[in-house]
Amino acid sequence: MIEVKELTKVFGMGAATVEALRGVTVSIPDGDFMAIMGPSGSGKSTFLSVLGCLERPTEGEYYLDGRDVNSLEDDELADMRNQRFGFVFQSFNLLPRHDILRNVEMPLIYAGVSPAERRRRAEKLLTQVGLGERLKHKPSELSGGEQQRVAIARALANDPLVIFADEPTGNLDTKSSIEIMEIFQKLHQDARTIVLVTHEPEIARYAGRVLYFRDGEIVKEEANDELRRPDPDCLG
Repeated sequence: MIEVKELTKVFGMGAATVEALRGVTVSIPDGDFMAIMGPSGSGKSTFLSVLGCLERPTEGEYYLDGRDVNSLEDDELADMRNQRFGFVFQSFNLLPRHDILRNVEMPLIYAGVSPAERRRRAEKLLTQVGLGERLKHKPSELSGGEQQRVAIARALANDPLVIFADEPTGNLDTKSSIEIMEIFQKLHQDARTIVLVTHEPEIARYAGRVLYFRDGEIVKEEANDELRRPDPDCLG
């Protein structure tokens, strides 16, 4: 599905130049669950941003299903982000003034989905993540783990091909982190492609393979032979 070759990303100019990515080459097939680890400043979040078309690479090639992503115009990249990608971030990024049903509906509004259909989808997704009885609650009325469940439901609203998650358990306690990772692993079992950034080895163990970044380069790749098993009731 995703293939990048000799990807570089440079920030700044002159003496202030920072080379965040240095010739990264990797393939991510359909249905892969890949974790990305590395110290702060290693380039892992920049790599995720480039894959998710939130930033353009400075040099290198990027193909999605054989399509040259670097050749797309800005509006085409925006359409790709909305229609083919789902994003989950450490800070949840929920709209505080709206209830969680409306939060999950937001990507569907931008996609032009009818009110009845977007409500149906949002209710279904929130029920799948265990929040079907709290549809009218606002984010401030939920725990951190519950807010992250809302963020996952929102990421799934447009039935994306790939889910990008940047430190999705970074603000959560251990119990909530396990619950969130069980949801991700269940999504993987349902053939979703997931790319997840984390600094926690215990979280990376949920993925099928792990890439280790340092100084903008992949320095090691490992396969997880014994994955953690999700709770089969996690998504109902």
